[in-house]
Amino acid sequence: MGDRLTRITTRTGDDGTTGLAMGPRVPKDSVRIEVMGDVDELNSVLGMVLSSAIPRAQAGWLLEIQHDLFDLGGELAMPGESLLPDDRVAWLEDRQEEMNANLPPLREFILPGGGPAATSCHLARAVSRRAERHLVRLAREEAVTTAARQYLNRLSDLLFVLARFLAREAGDGEVFWQSRRVRGDKAAKEGD
Repeated sequence: MGDRLTRITTRTGDDGTTGLAMGPRVPKDSVRIEVMGDVDELNSVLGMVLSSAIPRAQAGWLLEIQHDLFDLGGELAMPGESLLPDDRVAWLEDRQEEMNANLPPLREFILPGGGPAATSCHLARAVSRRAERHLVRLAREEAVTTAARQYLNRLSDLLFVLARFLAREAGDGEVFWQSRRVRGDKAAKEGD
């Protein structure tokens, strides 16, 4: 394989366009480029999660997901191509169910937190949901694979469960949301 990037600064994007993998140039603020940026950001946030001390199995899963996200980015950069296999959606579901089976049932909303790894995972979940929303918008204008849409949807689910798992693994626990009324009642009782 030859060099993929020999020059980083090309100045070809100075006019507000960027090139897709097959050659055409598109505006940098197009929906397709927005989704590609979201997927890139998501991959970077997963790198943040991986920079934390997390169990080996989950680290391996996240590394696989990072590779999947590069496949998805390639698919987005080459309209009409399908690079993300359908079976990756089921793989995400299996990992999520595996972790969720060992967690207590969720009866409250959770605030992002629970230690550095869990908090980064919550951020990754939010970026995944944004990427999915932008991908759905792109799908209204252009063809997008079903696997791509499903993958981002399942990934946000997996990242939520992983955040719960990591918060418990780190011993930081989960922070449950309390409505303003509940917080106010609690503050009033503590003031008595």
